[in-house]
Amino acid sequence: MGAARSRAVNRFEPVARVRQAVRELLGKAGPLSDVAVAVSGGADSLALAAATAYVAARRDLTVHGLIVDHQLQAGSAEVAAAAAKQLHGSLGIDDVRVLTVSVTGRGGPEAAARSARYQALRAAGFPLVLLGHTQDDQAETVLLGLGRGSGPRSIAGMRDLDLPWARPFLSVPRATTVAACAELGLTAWDDPHNVDPAYTRVRLRREVLPLLEDVLRGGVAPALARTAAQLRDDTEALDTLAARLAGHALVEGELAVPALVGEPAALRRRVLRRWLLDAGVPELTDAHLRSADALIGEWRGQGAVWLPGNFAVSRARGRLRVTAWEPGEGTGCTATTSPPS
Repeated sequence: MGAARSRAVNRFEPVARVRQAVRELLGKAGPLSDVAVAVSGGADSLALAAATAYVAARRDLTVHGLIVDHQLQAGSAEVAAAAAKQLHGSLGIDDVRVLTVSVTGRGGPEAAARSARYQALRAAGFPLVLLGHTQDDQAETVLLGLGRGSGPRSIAGMRDLDLPWARPFLSVPRATTVAACAELGLTAWDDPHNVDPAYTRVRLRREVLPLLEDVLRGGVAPALARTAAQLRDDTEALDTLAARLAGHALVEGELAVPALVGEPAALRRRVLRRWLLDAGVPELTDAHLRSADALIGEWRGQGAVWLPGNFAVSRARGRLRVTAWEPGEGTGCTATTSPPS
């Protein structure tokens, strides 16, 4: 009798774990009356929807299901309809919306699909949208950041709460969501893109991480997720210090160099990054920030630095200013890449 009870408890453990993860995240998010769940039909998002429906029923929360149809595969509308049917029939979620998007733009199909998806989810207008990213997704994100040399902000991975986005499963392995769906009788859709080696994440998931697990004798995904959490704490602390520094350095939309000289480069570059993004610069690499920072830390009278989006940052009379320019004007800029023609 005791052994049978133990097996039943162990079998139900994945369900309890995903519910607890959602419970903790919603507690962190604060008072809410409505919450949306982004559902692809895969195990991660179905387990998330099931856990959210369960917790919300005990908190007087209204749950809304958001299914994004990217129209990238034949039969995508049928996949979306099947997911909607499970949200309605199996989980009792009344408001289920299929958001049909067109995937266009730069950066390859993966990046374009992600951009279209987030735009559609944001446009739905809910204060909190739960996303089904797991501990495995976090590990893959950290490895991508490491491989691209993207710096601590990228290696810090995804945040669990970054309004309107919320990711309750960043400490939950993908295997747990699969087991939870099986226990709850939910039928998950296996996206063929998830086994297509044309995508970098797929090769990380199916080749790199298993090899690391073998070489390092297991525990790699949780270790990478812990590293991301530690870096997020450090990054947020530096961002807080940089915000205080910016308060002293910002004068009439320009940065006063004397307030920044002598400060650690990590703080200066954070001030520069926030200032340039607020000015409308659409994209910043580490090389861009280092070139702009040289106007402070390595000043020798050099010219302005060209930045993406037809912007330039220059130094004059002890201040940095950012200006927009038209191609062909002649900027006298220095940069690691050339201005667009």
